Amino acid sequence: SARDALGGSSRVPSRTSTPARSTVRFGVRALDAAMPFDNEARAAKRLRKLKIGIVGFGNFGQFLAKRFIDNDHAVIATSRGDYSDAAKKMGARYFPDPDDFCEQHPDVVIFATSILSTEATINSFPVQRLRRNTLVADVLSVKQFPKQLFLQRLPDDFDIVCLHPMFGPDSGKGTWKNLPLVYDKVRIGEEQPRRERVDNLLGIFEDEGCRMVEMSCEEHDRQAASSQFITHTVGRMLGSMELEDTTINTKGYESLLNLVNNTSNDSFDLYYGLFMYNKNATQELNRLELAFSQVKAQLFDRLHTLIRDDIFDIDGSSPEQLKAAWEKAGETMNERGYKERLIDQVNSTGVIGGSRDEPDRKGANSEAPS
Repeated sequence: SARDALGGSSRVPSRTSTPARSTVRFGVRALDAAMPFDNEARAAKRLRKLKIGIVGFGNFGQFLAKRFIDNDHAVIATSRGDYSDAAKKMGARYFPDPDDFCEQHPDVVIFATSILSTEATINSFPVQRLRRNTLVADVLSVKQFPKQLFLQRLPDDFDIVCLHPMFGPDSGKGTWKNLPLVYDKVRIGEEQPRRERVDNLLGIFEDEGCRMVEMSCEEHDRQAASSQFITHTVGRMLGSMELEDTTINTKGYESLLNLVNNTSNDSFDLYYGLFMYNKNATQELNRLELAFSQVKAQLFDRLHTLIRDDIFDIDGSSPEQLKAAWEKAGETMNERGYKERLIDQVNSTGVIGGSRDEPDRKGANSEAPS
């Protein structure tokens, strides 16, 4: 019976009886628990702060160091010059001696040297004093070159990531939002802490709003030759022309002036490095030269001495006179090799038109129309 089930007791608790309180306490741990696919979950994996060592503490090295420190990471630096004051001002520690730098055992070592000095720097760097399985990265504007250097010169236990922030102290002075960061995980160990260390480093750029682009070093150099190297080349060509502001600047012309200013802020060593250490650069330079020759030839296809001389010599330029000039020009254009002779004339004298092809018509002292 029910009474037997209650151990023989004849009393049944009434509705007004107070039940015994449980000693187990319950509480809400989180109202919005982060799932594995959440941004919060990804950020939680990057809570461990890194000790980042920067080799080469010039403008770009300092530019990166400031942002790393702003993200609460510790920064140490070494370089050929004395940057102790600059490091102290931003909260970094500076070590003039690379041996002392390495004995600090940074989690990550980033080479921010110039392209031309990178090989010598790596060859003389005391990597044996670093902690085993240190993560080594670079931020050079070429990628195959440092990748090969790292694979050849660094111990097999070291992790390698090649980075290229496609911006600098000028373009990245404020926010890094939507600025591209190209990276290639060249060699990463299987252990989870080593993979998380890479994520922590890349997470700095991701949290700053960079557009993260994972790309092989080989593909990077192929695309960079068609974009970055050509940009620098055109900017330096226009800079050699000494372009100046005018009172009738167009938007396009102002863009060219900005290009000249941006490229002139970079050293010629950087430009030479983009050429010397990217095997695709020579091909792109040849393509640029060929394209200029083709455009120049197109202009000369429609330009010749007679048509210019006749048009500018005609007073009033009546329809009959212009028609006769065009017919005469057409006869001349049919002559074999005319365009080639005209191009040779311009290249050798800098004069378009004039008396070279027809010395008897206007005299040896006549000037070409300007």
